[in-house]
Order: sequence, then C-alpha cells, then structure tokens
Amino acid sequence: MEFANTSLTRDEVRGAIRRTGAPRPPLAFVKWWGEGLAEQYGSRLGYFDRYREDVCVVSFPVPSFSPRSDGFHWRLPQLDTAVSKAHDANAALPDWKYLADFLKTLPDTDAPGLFDAARRSAEAARSRGQYVLIHHWSLMYERIWNFRGMENLLTDYYDYPDEVHALHKAVADTELKLLRRAIDEVRPDGYMISDDLGGQNSLMMSPVQFRAFIKPYYKRIWGFARERDIDVWLHTCGHITEIIGDLIECGLSVLHPIQKHTMDWNKAAADWKGKITFLVGMDVQDTLINSTPEQVRAEVRLMRDTFDSSYGGFMYAAGNGIVAGTPFVNIDAFIDECIRYGN
Repeated sequence: MEFANTSLTRDEVRGAIRRTGAPRPPLAFVKWWGEGLAEQYGSRLGYFDRYREDVCVVSFPVPSFSPRSDGFHWRLPQLDTAVSKAHDANAALPDWKYLADFLKTLPDTDAPGLFDAARRSAEAARSRGQYVLIHHWSLMYERIWNFRGMENLLTDYYDYPDEVHALHKAVADTELKLLRRAIDEVRPDGYMISDDLGGQNSLMMSPVQFRAFIKPYYKRIWGFARERDIDVWLHTCGHITEIIGDLIECGLSVLHPIQKHTMDWNKAAADWKGKITFLVGMDVQDTLINSTPEQVRAEVRLMRDTFDSSYGGFMYAAGNGIVAGTPFVNIDAFIDECIRYGN
C-alpha cells in the first residue's frame, strides 16, 4: 500500500508531549530493528524509509568500561574475563574493596569531541524543523548492575546501602556533567535513558528500595533537565505500575513502553492519562510476530483508542526491538496503521 507521511514539526511533537494538542500522535522508535531482523531482511528494510518518524534521535555518549586514551572511561579493576557468564551475571566491580579506587578518578566528561556527531545530527534536524532527542541506554539500575551483577545488586540494597549510594552518586555526578554539556552543545528538546525496572509480574525490587536507591537520583538528574525546558523520556520494560506516580514526581515527561501482558493498559490510562505522555509500544513478543496484518492494525487502533486524547499525551512506538521471525507484512501493517488511523 503506497503511502508517505509528513513529519510533525518540533512544536507539534512538543504539543503531544506537553498535552497542548497535536495534529496526530507522533511516531518514535517504530522502526526499532532488533536482534536478527537486518540479517533476515537485509536491504528490504529500506522499504520502510517511506515512513518518517517524528523525532530525530541522536546519541548521548556514555563512559566506556574499557580504557580510552581520552580518559572517558570508568576506572575498573583488571579482571580475568576468560570465563563467560550471562550478561546480568557479569560484574565489572565484583567486590566493594575496589570502590575507593574507582571513585578516585571518574570519567573525563571534558574529553574533546564527545558530542560532535550528536551536534551535527541535531543541527541538521533543526534545519528540517524536527524535534531532537538525545538518548542513551542504562542509568541508575541497569548501569549499576553492570558494575555489580544483577543478583549482587539486589542483595547490596540490604547489605551495602552506603556503598550503593556512593556508586549511584558517582554515576549521577557523571551523568549531570554530561547532560550540562549536551544541553550546551547539542541543544536537545528531549533527553531519554533506559532502566528496565520491571519483571513480567512485578518490579525488580520493592517500591521501598526503588524510592530509597533510585528515585533520589532520577529526581536530581531529571529535575535539572526539566528546569532547562528539556522533556524527560524513560524506557522501562515490565510491570512498573506501583511507581508511575514516583516517576512523574521525579519529572518524567514520556513513559515507554507500557508493556503489553505485563501492565493493564486500561488501568494505566485511567490512572495517569493527562499526567504523563504515553509512548505506547506495539507488543513485539506476541502480537507483531504471531498475528495477521489485520490483527496488527486492530492492535494499533486499540492503542490509540485507549491512550490518546484531544489534547495529546500519546505517541506510537515499538515495545522493544522488532526481532527476526516477525513477518514483513506485519511490520508494514503496524507502521502504516499508526499513520492512517484517525488521521
């Protein structure tokens, strides 16, 4: 089905996010190509160039876990990595005895050129009138369990609270220095990070632990962004119903993905519509892979009918990366219906 959409302007995207009205729901991360998809379809994915997303995503540099000549890296102990472990079991800082040395020298956030590519992309986007979103994955939960390993961190909350706070403060201090620089050099409209805080049926930690160990740092970083008129976006998979109010208190503007089969869409919309903008993700685990194109289109219509309003507050996305095995016609039905339905 031949169709080309016209991108929304920066102000129109902001109208949706700030709930002052927009011509249609913006599209962001709908063309999120996940594991194996490029290998499966190759150049055929160029077909989707006809569909324009409404947000220009530019990369926010994060410190390396490996040494760099410019000093933009975490000072971590040199460990034997010969034994392969699951991703969430790796621990770059496996013992708290390494913490003091780690804290002595934090990454050099003044390293030259860190934001050069982002600045060029942002300038080109602004010349087209687009909304600019500066983005990186992982912050106050995912980043910390990359240091400690997930199982270790979840027990650290009880056994080593002071050490956890010291590590969180170091990460937050570094993030704030980089965010200041991003605002000066890139001049973004929005700032997005990820922290997968939820599992299939509940938070990864108790709400009490979230409020003690993560919320204060979100509030500090996101508050800094909001004070400078920057919209704050968060990707967090899983069931996070208990803390949506906390995220809003911290300054969150846009929440992604309201994951299907882990969260109750009707309840989320009833409780929080008008208080936050929902970047609702198409279910990539089941619906997009296993349904017919018409069923995919029906799901898109359900997304908008559930979360949209006359004043905005709703955007379309994929729930996560669209993976190999997803029918090509379903991807097309998903993105095409996002543009067509109700417009």
